[in-house]
Amino acid sequence: MSLRPGRLKTAFSAPFLALTTALLLGGCKLTLLDPKGPVGAGEKDLILISTGLMLLVVIPVIVLTLVFAWWFRASNTRATYRPKWAHSGRIEAVVWGVPLVIILILGTLAWTSTHRLDPYRPLAPADQTMVIEVVALDWKWLFLYPEAHIATVNEVAFPVGRAVEFRVTSDAVMNSFFIPGLGGQIYAMAGMQTKLHLLASEAGTFEGMSANYSGAGFSGMKFKAHALSQPEFAAWVARVRAAGRPLDGAAYAALAKPSSNNPVAYYAPADPALFDGLIEKYLGAPPASKSGKGHDMMHHGPGESGK
Repeated sequence: MSLRPGRLKTAFSAPFLALTTALLLGGCKLTLLDPKGPVGAGEKDLILISTGLMLLVVIPVIVLTLVFAWWFRASNTRATYRPKWAHSGRIEAVVWGVPLVIILILGTLAWTSTHRLDPYRPLAPADQTMVIEVVALDWKWLFLYPEAHIATVNEVAFPVGRAVEFRVTSDAVMNSFFIPGLGGQIYAMAGMQTKLHLLASEAGTFEGMSANYSGAGFSGMKFKAHALSQPEFAAWVARVRAAGRPLDGAAYAALAKPSSNNPVAYYAPADPALFDGLIEKYLGAPPASKSGKGHDMMHHGPGESGK
């Protein structure tokens, strides 16, 4: 028996489509749905609850569309034909009432979760929070540790279970600082300081990235975030101090030049006034205080949570 081209195409289209889909999705990681911190967990719950509430409308509509098409087919003599039917109060109540209730629930959920997941909201008292300063450059990330007087490029580390306050700015175009495995993202803008509070509840290495297109080298603007035990973190700091070179004005000027796919680099000691100086450069104002409040971006209400 021979297959005509049309039949051959039909016979192979379904398996081919299934195989292609499996190959395309094989490299996908559901990082946002497998968070390793309280912020990411809260955002995951928000995504799942919101999706479930919306499916309460979507699924019945799809099912009823198929049911109506089948029931009111021309060959079904049991279906009542009503050419002059125009209105049903019960149908109107369902069509408008159910979406209205869902919108009210989603609005309440969005309001409460937006405040609860506000990136400016501390996760621990100030004396228990580690401060890491972040500078977006073309096309790399610079991390400054004001307490340890070290700096790194495209690598950041912090202890497991300890809250971290990322103070973020840019010495280039606008970027977006994002660690999907821990949740939340915040924009990095020249002359402004934004904040993102995160905490890793498990040890591991997380992918970091820019979530905002910033030019030709954007695709390589990635970094590793290491959540380490306290002894491991202390060893990492010692390794950075031993391997690094001073981050002074000349070293920073060379680093700030546009470059793509930068390898990890260590600097020690790092100028503790560098971060505030970068903001001052664009504002023409006195340096920010080390409390981190001097040049905060104006923050009227909730900031940006996970996007």
